Amino acid sequence: MSLRSSLFFVPVLAGAHFAQVTAAQAEVPNVVTDMAPIHSLVVQVMGDLGEPSVLMPQGASPHGYALRPSDARAVQQADVVFWTGPKIEPWLDEVIDEIGDQTLSVPLANVEGATVLEVREGATFEKHVHDHGDEDHADEGHDHDHDHEEHAHDDHDHDHDDHDHDEHAHDDHAHDEHSHDDHDHAHEGTDGHAWLDPMNGRVWLGVIAEELAALDAENAETYRANAAAAQEALDVKIAEIHSEMAPLSEMNFIVFHDAYNYFENRFGLSAAGSISISDASAPSPARIREIQDKVKEIGITCVFSEPQFNAGLVNTVLDGTEAKSAIIDPLGVDLTPGAGFYGDLMDSLAGAFTACAED
Repeated sequence: MSLRSSLFFVPVLAGAHFAQVTAAQAEVPNVVTDMAPIHSLVVQVMGDLGEPSVLMPQGASPHGYALRPSDARAVQQADVVFWTGPKIEPWLDEVIDEIGDQTLSVPLANVEGATVLEVREGATFEKHVHDHGDEDHADEGHDHDHDHEEHAHDDHDHDHDDHDHDEHAHDDHAHDEHSHDDHDHAHEGTDGHAWLDPMNGRVWLGVIAEELAALDAENAETYRANAAAAQEALDVKIAEIHSEMAPLSEMNFIVFHDAYNYFENRFGLSAAGSISISDASAPSPARIREIQDKVKEIGITCVFSEPQFNAGLVNTVLDGTEAKSAIIDPLGVDLTPGAGFYGDLMDSLAGAFTACAED
């Protein structure tokens, strides 16, 4: 049961049964998440207290997801929406503004303490300058030496009063028009794939716990304890992946689209380029030629494809070279949703790099 009344089910909430809801039931927030990685983090924090819903089905691209009417209702009825951020999901930013006038919006990529990276420009990239070393990820204040662009997001865009929601006919929001491929996903500025840095996941666990604690004071300590346990487990995972990736620091590889900057930056890897600008656009012939030249020039050992996209492009890049190909997936299409998903996703990414580096 939501903490507040639903605009879609007024007759139910107006009845006598609403007054009979127990305090414990009423205090557990109605939580919506955007996609499986964020859902996994929220599931870990909520534990047995409740089950968050997720808007996008497994494997759906966050760049241009088309909301269903049921998704719009879920956003409208939610007490809080935990989502990645407007850089990668501008459509969700619009929907919350339009119909989530009483919904708490928490774009996690914008919260204070999250690592923020810039989009890499061009078909080929310069090497990263990695300064993480063998840092202890347990409790060092999480100062990542990145420019957080003064993200003092204490209000997390919670106040939607500046929007005139009365102009929107809420029941008419079928959102078939929100195919969003016409959005200008400007490939400059902030990189939106922030969930692929597990240190961001660690920060977000704490943020999620505090937001839920503010909404549900009775269960505040449970949320915090769950988050702390999840952070401890993630610390172990991060240390394991650091050890696994350490021998691969000089690996030369090309990715299908530039989604892995956060993972690379965290674990000392550096892609030499990407075949496509994004998962929503096909590369030009000139870009393909540039990538082919890069593969031959520096002796690329591996070119990564993704399960959702055209393997023929990867074969074109590989043609006439000794480079291997492997599949990597930033969304975890084949993974089981739930509490273990986020850690499994990190393992899956690390495993893809390890497999492609093997002789």
